[in-house]
Amino acid sequence: MGSIGEDRGPVRRGPAAIGRDLVLAIGLAGACVGGLALFFKTAEAAGDSGSGAPAALLVALAALGALAVGLALLRRSAAPVRRREAPRTVAAAPVPDVPDVGTEALDHTAVDPDGFEHTVAALCARDGCTPVEVVGGAGDLGADVIATSVDGRRVVLQCKQYAEDHRVGSQDLQRFGGTCFTVHGADVAVVVTTSSFTAPAAEYAATCGIVCVDGEALAAWTDRLAPPPWEALPVDPA
Repeated sequence: MGSIGEDRGPVRRGPAAIGRDLVLAIGLAGACVGGLALFFKTAEAAGDSGSGAPAALLVALAALGALAVGLALLRRSAAPVRRREAPRTVAAAPVPDVPDVGTEALDHTAVDPDGFEHTVAALCARDGCTPVEVVGGAGDLGADVIATSVDGRRVVLQCKQYAEDHRVGSQDLQRFGGTCFTVHGADVAVVVTTSSFTAPAAEYAATCGIVCVDGEALAAWTDRLAPPPWEALPVDPA
């Protein structure tokens, strides 16, 4: 299949067009023959009277011109005509559908830590992120879920399913802060936990621009009482 605007090569003229040109050429040729006959007749008369030579010469030139036009039309009828293919319209890529997430996929207390990553991913998908990928595991370098928000931002989330008395400390935030932007290319970095954050951890997160979602904020997000965490940061105009 040719590319857009491709030259498709020679195209022969149709029989109807060739027929019209051929009739015209034959007519001109007939006019040429008649002109030559008139030329000889006029020349003969001029020989007798000595006054018709200029007129005979004009008739001869007209006949030769008609013959040249007829031959040119015949060559044009036989020559191929090139045409260009009209540009094709390229269909836009379909927009993937946002999955329908049921409430059972958002039960953060009914799963283990690995399952908690999936419930957070389900929250992202419910709120319009696509694609959403669970990447947590050995060697994840702090990223458990990576999603793309509706406005096109790359959201990198770390998920920590802790008991209420196990708070997320500053060391946890520092390890995540060292990779979320430089390694994972986050536009928005989020740490989500079922417990809470220590004061130094919250201070470090505020300094680095990391969004902290504690147990209460997670419940509000799940119940649609609070916006998604990536909306906590304004969109960078750049």
